[in-house]
Amino acid sequence: MTAPETVAVMNALGEARFVGGAVRNALLGAAVVDIDIAVPMTPQDSLARLKAKGIRTVETGLDHGTITAIAGTHAFEITSLRRDVETDGRHAKVTFTDDWALDAARRDFTINALYASLDGEIFDYAGGVEDLKAGRVRFMGDARIRIA
Repeated sequence: MTAPETVAVMNALGEARFVGGAVRNALLGAAVVDIDIAVPMTPQDSLARLKAKGIRTVETGLDHGTITAIAGTHAFEITSLRRDVETDGRHAKVTFTDDWALDAARRDFTINALYASLDGEIFDYAGGVEDLKAGRVRFMGDARIRIA
């Protein structure tokens, strides 16, 4: 999370945060393999910012707010903050937002709804840090609804 390529991508995006497994693993002292990044801007804005800094991009899933940045030998999945407009439980129609808590609410588990800034500040909207400390995996929201 501190590699020069990672820092270059984060700086190019501006207000960006690491999200999910990378944050969870870093807090646990485990290896960070994949780095996912969340941003409070549209995918088009992310693409423009990255291209302006000479960072290669791939339009991975624009409808769902996801692009991939490639810096050196590293690939970073970058997803715009979202909220579900409609969902069948697996597939969702989304709208983009700048609300980090709304984005966290649509994630699967509290320990995957953790965000961290480049300087290491943790943003926890659902008690994920406490769940990590307790060794607990807890669904976001009502588990019965999530599973159904």
